[in-house]
Amino acid sequence: MRRPLVNRHTQQRIGFALLALAALIVVIPIILVVLVIIARGIGAINWEFLTQAPREGMKAGGIFPAIVGTLLLMAGTALAAIPVGIGGAIYLSEYARDSWLTRAIRLAIINLAGIPSVVYGLFGLGMFVLFLRLGTSIIAGSLTLAIMTIPIIISSTEEALRAVPTEFRTVNASLGGTRWQGIRNIVLPQSLPGIITGVILGLLRAAGETAPILFTVAAFFLPRLPSSLFDQTMALPYHLYVISTQVPGMPEKVQYGTALVLLALVLSLNIVATIVRSYFRRRRQW
Repeated sequence: MRRPLVNRHTQQRIGFALLALAALIVVIPIILVVLVIIARGIGAINWEFLTQAPREGMKAGGIFPAIVGTLLLMAGTALAAIPVGIGGAIYLSEYARDSWLTRAIRLAIINLAGIPSVVYGLFGLGMFVLFLRLGTSIIAGSLTLAIMTIPIIISSTEEALRAVPTEFRTVNASLGGTRWQGIRNIVLPQSLPGIITGVILGLLRAAGETAPILFTVAAFFLPRLPSSLFDQTMALPYHLYVISTQVPGMPEKVQYGTALVLLALVLSLNIVATIVRSYFRRRRQW
């Protein structure tokens, strides 16, 4: 019997080395982008930049209205998307029978998650801005971003619910508990790490989108805070696009400073999600 040219341990080391190389190929460009943004944008970060409205054609002042607008849009998106997304995932995972209809629904959800954001923007323009007559407003932008976020939340939440061992449900039924009692007291607490991950991923995608808010809510220049949900507002992604492409003579540090603030917002949400996910994962019983 011929011996293999490379033993199993060597094959394992080669495999690990290739995986590490692939990880470096992905991670190093991301780190370089972050470092460049920090190096070129840190000079713009000061108290005035973070707390003042833009002035002089957005070449001076700050980005406070854009920060507030982004936070309002994310809050509105969360309020609209999280209950619907988690509720839909619970129904598909725990109540719906496996049939051609549920398979078609799951396929549609997967396809919706891959639709370009500009298509959602056009849908939001036609449905919320024109048909429902909400106008270009925070509520129209939030609902549009929520529709874009819901498929991500449903898919990740359903996977998290299905990952909970079936024995948990069996024990609940054997003790006389209803299905909803088992979901509320056992399945949901045990699947919280995965649910939180899906929610944060969906909200982070919404936070960085430009096309949907371009059609439904974003203002080119609005140096004041909105007074109601039916007002327009500035937002960091669209503001960054505007000052980078539409305003001649814009100082480079303002562009990179705005990008740095948006990056810090996204990373902060990731850190919070990681801490919360780790806390619930430690309490998990399987």
